[in-house]
Amino acid sequence: MSRFNISTNHPIIPNSQEYTMEKKYVSIHSEDRDITRFPNSADFEIELPEDYYNVQSIQLLNWAFPANYDTFSILRSNISMSFKITDPYNPGKYESNNPLLNVIFQALYNHINDLYFFTIASGFYNPIQMATELTNKFNDAVTNVILQYFYDNSTTIPNKDVLLQQFIKQGYYNQFVIVYNSVEQNLWFGNKSSNFVLTNQNQLKLSNTIQTILCNLEKLPESTNWGLPYYLGFSLCPAYANASTINPLSGEMIYPRFYYGDAFYLTGDNGYWLKPDPEYKGGVVYYLNAPSKINLMGDSYIYMEIAGQNNIDETSPFNVSKFTIETNQTNGIVNSSFAKIAVVTTPISQWFDYSSEITKVHNPPLERIRRLKIKLRYHNNQIVNFGNFDYSFTLIFHVFRSQINRNYNIN
Repeated sequence: MSRFNISTNHPIIPNSQEYTMEKKYVSIHSEDRDITRFPNSADFEIELPEDYYNVQSIQLLNWAFPANYDTFSILRSNISMSFKITDPYNPGKYESNNPLLNVIFQALYNHINDLYFFTIASGFYNPIQMATELTNKFNDAVTNVILQYFYDNSTTIPNKDVLLQQFIKQGYYNQFVIVYNSVEQNLWFGNKSSNFVLTNQNQLKLSNTIQTILCNLEKLPESTNWGLPYYLGFSLCPAYANASTINPLSGEMIYPRFYYGDAFYLTGDNGYWLKPDPEYKGGVVYYLNAPSKINLMGDSYIYMEIAGQNNIDETSPFNVSKFTIETNQTNGIVNSSFAKIAVVTTPISQWFDYSSEITKVHNPPLERIRRLKIKLRYHNNQIVNFGNFDYSFTLIFHVFRSQINRNYNIN
């Protein structure tokens, strides 16, 4: 007993350097954060129920996340696109005396060097929905130009009101057709009368407020996912339409066709998805197909960061810079995240998973943990947007409990 200090009323009990391992399970819910301080549920701090001492390791046990993400959104900079009509249908070329078609030609010819811009709605699409959205957006962009021409030349267009009502009655401009080839899994773009080009490089000019938001995002530069055309299967190069040709054997016009079946469901079109309107006499159709398959799935993984507990080294998107040109070092990030979570479903749903192998080990053990700072992001460093949907996950804290030295010397 001589090892004990007996000169005080509070003797120090020596540590035997023997411990028991205890698992503490901590369930964390995003809705339990201080919403006034942390409005975004993907980036917050939270107070734990108690102090955890001698923490030897932390592991992600299970999780439940909502699949409500937007593959296309203004924050991803992939909802805008531009195109040109390089050779609008000219009724005079084919000796047509249709006054409405002549007005349309004049309107489009006045904008032959201009870009037509449009934006799609933010959200998640299936291929058929995307083809329909693009068809309507392409035609709507041209319609706005024609309506503006009617307005600007209201005093010089003969029978302007009659022609305008005729234009409205026929459903405005409707010459663009975009369809999805379900066998090749790519999009085909067509116009029933005019030649066009997809620029694939020009994005919509956003407002100053939105532009400021995008510039302040902590998003890494990427050579992929650079805009809507990339998701639709295009590169940065412009895509030019081809004109339909005449079969030299039959003398008939060759129109684009899907040979696997109907292009539009329940129509009996036998795969012919683009033919000229009867009113456009002598005209030809123009079309092109996306060289790559359409990509509508979005990000495959979410990275969870916990300040002080990150244990995963992560590669970073390559970019041409002074650093990458002059050195052979990596631009990857050491200890960038705590866990990598696969997105295993599409909206709208909820996915559950468990038993992550990722564990952060501390040697020596952490003296004390009471508060966690959590961040959920994609590989490009963009914060996940869960909106009003909540999520939850469980952490395991492996803690050491010291044992009292119970050895005695007996004389």
